[in-house]
Amino acid sequence: MTKAELAVKIAEAAGITKTQAEKALKGFIDATTAALRSGEKVTLIGFGTFSAVTRKARTGRNPQTGKALKIPAKTVGKFSAGKPLKDLKAAAPKKAAPKKATPKKAKKK
Repeated sequence: MTKAELAVKIAEAAGITKTQAEKALKGFIDATTAALRSGEKVTLIGFGTFSAVTRKARTGRNPQTGKALKIPAKTVGKFSAGKPLKDLKAAAPKKAAPKKATPKKAKKK
């Protein structure tokens, strides 16, 4: 699902216009990003928690040359799913219908 599709779903569920839903979604993303930048956690009970974690500097390898390179430390966003999401059972992926064999045409001699 894309951001635009999510905005449409929010608009339908809340009974608001698509434009209002897009503004609300943008507001949520902006507020969450600002909170993470300031070191806060954003917890949505029944959904999950957004937090900022710092990765240590480490040594990696260039896969083409095999040469070692330094990867600097950085802070990244992290999402930890709440219990309802962890217990979510995904719908089984739809299987493609088996292809029917087409009879071969006889060659004329």
